Order: sequence, then structure tokens, then C-alpha cells
Amino acid sequence: MTRRNIGPVTFVHSLLATSLLLSSHGLYAQTPGCAQVNDLQLTNGAIHTMDAADTVVATLRIQDGRIVGSGNTTPPTTACTRTIDLKGRTVVPGLIDNHNHIVLLGLRPGHDTRLESATSIPELVATLKARAAQVPKGEWLTAIGGFDISQFTPPPEKPRFPTMAELDAATAQHPIYVQQGFAGPGVTNSAGKKFFESKGITVGTDGSLAGGATPNASTKALFALKQLQTEADKKRGTLDALNYAVSLGITTQLDQGGFPETNSDADGVASFDGYRAYDALLSIYREGKLPNRTRINYLHMETDPATPQLQARLNNVFPEFGGDMLKVVGIGEFTAGSSPIIMQPSTEWMNGTRLVAKAGWRNENHSLTATDYKTIIDGWQKINDEIGGDGIKKLGWVVAHVPFITEEYALKLKALGGGVSVLGGWRYVIGTEKNNGPPFRMLQKLGIPMGMSSDGMQISPMNPWIGLYYVVTGKNARGELINGDQTLSRSDALRLYTASNRWFLREDDIGSLEPGKLADLVVLDRNYFDTAKVSDENLKTLHSVLTLVGGKIVYGDQSKL
Repeated sequence: MTRRNIGPVTFVHSLLATSLLLSSHGLYAQTPGCAQVNDLQLTNGAIHTMDAADTVVATLRIQDGRIVGSGNTTPPTTACTRTIDLKGRTVVPGLIDNHNHIVLLGLRPGHDTRLESATSIPELVATLKARAAQVPKGEWLTAIGGFDISQFTPPPEKPRFPTMAELDAATAQHPIYVQQGFAGPGVTNSAGKKFFESKGITVGTDGSLAGGATPNASTKALFALKQLQTEADKKRGTLDALNYAVSLGITTQLDQGGFPETNSDADGVASFDGYRAYDALLSIYREGKLPNRTRINYLHMETDPATPQLQARLNNVFPEFGGDMLKVVGIGEFTAGSSPIIMQPSTEWMNGTRLVAKAGWRNENHSLTATDYKTIIDGWQKINDEIGGDGIKKLGWVVAHVPFITEEYALKLKALGGGVSVLGGWRYVIGTEKNNGPPFRMLQKLGIPMGMSSDGMQISPMNPWIGLYYVVTGKNARGELINGDQTLSRSDALRLYTASNRWFLREDDIGSLEPGKLADLVVLDRNYFDTAKVSDENLKTLHSVLTLVGGKIVYGDQSKL
């Protein structure tokens, strides 16, 4: 099947998400007295409920934000029931991203442009050009993190950034800055080069900005752009990020925080001000404009063995506090310590972990190496044994990423009542035959709680369909088979992004389309389950044409069904 080159078009959809957020009026014939009634029926679809039996139904009934019937067991319609004819389209539960950094994405300077779905330099340029058409002249276009240059050039061509000339071809009306990873390298166009050089930042004749040890040209450029930001810019960027998520079908996400900011030119993409980082998100929430459900983990990286900040957090904040749209979940993805990689059980990490356990909070740490998951799980076991009784076994602690976890340690974690948050997008963009994983099939066989995340958007794409492509095929962005013995079926892979993920948020009313559950769902542009019509390669280009959260349309246009 010929690949559908719709990367830039998909991104334009996300750019227009705000303008496409549709209120009910104008979509349905209105009946006097029905304006405030939330009663919706979806008909004539292939609705994959993702219940325990993988039931597929044609009809779904929603009242007051929850599903009240499906298939042949739906209440009779009334004069106030609004009906959407799905015209045979595939519907799946709203996707749940159990580990991302969407707050950081929202705080990116400039007008963020997601390049994660571009598979060539021409697609990259087309995506920037499409974005430029939506942004006022003279304002910055930025693409910071969430991609790797390996995805833009097929083998045997060497991975590369776009040239300054190629970025100039995208737009002559906007300065552009593109940065890979946490701290570069990066590249800019002619207008951006002029600005950065006026700030004393070294830019190559080809528009390149060096990365590496910080501070470097890339982190200095990032810092200079942050100085241009207003609070209104951060709010706009946050809403853009949330709307991009719903354009992909993500209806719930668990944000994992950022590194403590030092407000210097050494700060990378993952740094934010822990005191003010949530201001934009909270403002959008208070205005009732959050398009999807956002959950928060608080990240701590203290070097003081007494972990006073963490202690204050546990003393003064309630776990699982909030409502349907915004809620606190727990501590993570770091508990304490100065390094993201836990190679040994430091005093501050053990003390912080002990405090979280005693306070009864959910906890999450990430694993990146072939040994750090052992440190984490063994440390948790020690603290569990110290506490006695159930210890941490009922708290649902999570080890994230786990590219190299063994069966022995997965079973130890399972015995502690824990789970594993796995991802695909990160390995898709930078994975190799030696640096592959996670062992999806092995973990599934063991029966340990397992759910999908993106870990977007510093080094990993946010797009869940890219992650699912990797789970199903085991191939990286360069088409190399690197995880072939650990792949899952399309249905099993999607379950990791839906029903399985409710365990990680400790919420039973999301993840499947069953009576009593919240009406979060996605109408797809194509049939994910049909391998004849949607090839494996085309999985990466799937997106939503209609996304509902609590029975309300938050993205899409009914007329395009």
C-alpha cells in the first residue's frame, strides 16, 4: 500500500485545534429547552470498547458525560438526544498517556512546531511552512525536542539537520529555531542567525548551533528565546500543546514534571521553575478550557539527605486531590537525588523514598540502563520490609521505560504491587539493535501491570501512533528491525494505551467504552485494526477526526466524518 504523506497536513489539523473546538450548537438540530442537555448517541460505527471481551458495537449512548448504553442496550432516544452518524468509522477509547511532560512542552518559547511525525527533510520543511501560515509575521517558529535527526533521512543517507537554506525556504517571514534533545545541537535560519549573533551566541555559517556540555550555543539560544516570553505566551503554548494532544486522540495524560530551573543559559529543555511552571495550566483549568484530563506527578531532585522540599510537599499537599479534569497523582518521575540515573541507593534517594512510602503516596522512578532498575526495585524492597505489613504493596509504585528489565526483577516488582510504564517512541527515534527494548512480550506474559506512555517531549515523540508502530513492528525510524521478538498485536498494543493504563492513574472510569465509564473516545481517520487497509507503516500517520472528553467534542469536525 502506498504511504499516505500526511505529516504536515496532520500537523495543520493540530494547529487549528483551537478553532475547531466545537460547541454543541451549530452541530446538531436544536430543540427548544435542550440547550443544556448532555445527551448524545453515536450510531453506525465500529466502536471498539476495549472491555474484557474486546466487544465491538455499532452504537453508543452518552448522558451527562458518561456512557449509559451500548450496542442493543441503549436507552430510548428523546427529543433532546443529539445523534452523530459515524458512517462506519472506527472508534476507540480515548488514549491515556501515563507518562509525559506536556507542561514542559507548553512552556517552550516561540510557536512550537511538532516535527515528530516528519519522515524526511521535505516533510519537515512542509510542516514548518504550514505552521508559518498560522503565525503572525516576525514571530518565532520553534521545534525543540521530541524528534531525532535519524528520522529525516533514510539509510544509507547520513542523518542530518535541515540546512539554513532549507529553513529559509520554509519561511522568509519568521525566525526559526530547531533543537534536538535536552541540550542541542540545533539549527536556525537566516533571521534566527541574525538574532542569536546579536546576543553573542555563536552560530555556524550553515546556521548550526553546538550542543554538548552546558552551557553551549543551543542552551544559550534557548535561554535567549525564553527571555522573550510573556505569561500570555506560556498560556497560548500550553493550550497549543493540549490541543495537539487531543488531535492525536490523547484524552488523559500524567505529567511527570521538570528539572529544577536555575534560570541560566545552562538550563536545557527539561528545566522549569517549580514555583511557577503550572501557572498557565491552572489558568486554563480555571477558565474551564482544559480539553483533556491532566494528572500531575511532582518531580523532586534534592541533594540534601533530609529532603526538606519533599517533606514539605508530603506535609502540605494531598495525593489524588482534584477533579475529573485536573488532579494530583503522586511523586515522580524522580523522588530525590541529583542524577536522573539511579546507579546506587544514595542517602537522599533512600530517605525520600522512605518518606513517600510512609506518607502513602504513589511513587515513580525511571530506568534507563541495564542495572538501574535493580537499584530501584531492591531499594523499594528494603523500604517495604522496613515498614512491615503491606508496606508499599497497595500504593501502585511504577518503574518507567524499563528497556532492559529482566524477568527476575519484573517479578520482584510485581510482588511489591508495582507496575511498568513502557514506551515506544523513544526507541523508535534513537533505538538500535543493542539499545532496544522494552521487552513488551515478556512483561505481558508475566502479567505485571503494564501500560504505554510517550515520555514526550524532550527526546521522545508525543505521538502515540508512533509508539504503537514500534510496539507492533519493532522497527526504529530508519526502518531497522531492533525489537522483533518482543512485538505485540495491534489490539494488545492499543490496550496498553487504553484499558491497561487506568491502573497507573488509579482511576476505574476511563480506558474503555462501557456503561458507567466516562465518555472519552476517539473517532479515527482510518481503521487501526485493518491491516489490509492500514499498513504497519501507515500506523504512524493515524490521527483523530473527532475527540470527545466527557461526551463533549474537544477536537474535530462532524462534517468531516
